[in-house]
Amino acid sequence: MFHKYCSSISLFMYFVLVGLATTLHMVQGQVTTRVGFYSRTCPRAELIVKQTVEAHFNSNPSIAPGLLRMHFHDCFVQGCDASVLLNGANTEKTAGPNLGLRGWEVINDAKTKLETACPGVVSCADILALAARDSVVLTKGFSWNVPTGRRDGKVSLASETSNLPGFRDSVDVQKAKFQALGLNTQDLVTLVGGHTIGTSACQFFRYRLYNFTTTGNGADPTINPLFLSQLQSLCPQNGDAARHVDLDAGSGNQFDATFFRNLQNGRGILESDQKLWTDASTKSFVQRFLGVRGLQALNFNLEFGRSMVKMSNIGIKSATNGEIRRICSAIN
Repeated sequence: MFHKYCSSISLFMYFVLVGLATTLHMVQGQVTTRVGFYSRTCPRAELIVKQTVEAHFNSNPSIAPGLLRMHFHDCFVQGCDASVLLNGANTEKTAGPNLGLRGWEVINDAKTKLETACPGVVSCADILALAARDSVVLTKGFSWNVPTGRRDGKVSLASETSNLPGFRDSVDVQKAKFQALGLNTQDLVTLVGGHTIGTSACQFFRYRLYNFTTTGNGADPTINPLFLSQLQSLCPQNGDAARHVDLDAGSGNQFDATFFRNLQNGRGILESDQKLWTDASTKSFVQRFLGVRGLQALNFNLEFGRSMVKMSNIGIKSATNGEIRRICSAIN
């Protein structure tokens, strides 16, 4: 398992490489974001978001995984443009995969404070990207430099949430959904590792415990037998489907690599997560996060920041198809 402690040289080189990658994308005209975008127009922007997230986290730590998941769901539909925040009939927020999202009030609170400090300057999409990073830090993960300068989108359609990875997706389907957005297999495994914090309701995995096969008999054989009995006690066959269980058993409140150790030991909660260990193309990356002998080791925390920067530049809106919303739940 990798821990948060690493050499200052490694951290320095990591941030240099991330900075170079961001600059190269800007030169190629592919994105319009950069680190420190608000340094002159709203110097306290990142601090205001950080303090707002921290205040809400201190009252309710569950907002951390909620904000991280919200940013992920936003970027996979229409790009990272805060379209997930829009209210209205048939918007992304109303779709099944987004009904369990939480943390809306945190983004709205941060936006209100930023509109007081710097009216019409900071986008909701940037607030969400910053809040996701701050959530990881609050749960003991590494920080990373978040490039900013996104604009908010004007389109939000519930029908487009089919692009989101599902809890029953095969690895091939997961890879196809990530590749469609320019994210490779390593990004897939790394970003799914965000499940190191947060929970899932029994309704999304209970079928694995009792009715996994088409005949309705037996449990998913990839589940560790001892862990199976624990899950069955937490999620009885006819029990409360809304009861929540940590996605990273034993370490659900701390951002670390134990999620991958759990996959190795048959202790993954979601079927789609556990498949990362049983499929050869993704298992090798799980092993690298575990430091398995013979494979080049990867530091999960550092790689997560790299993949988050990559993901956060998907579908950036320009001045012609985006705006800076006055409130995050409605277009101007």
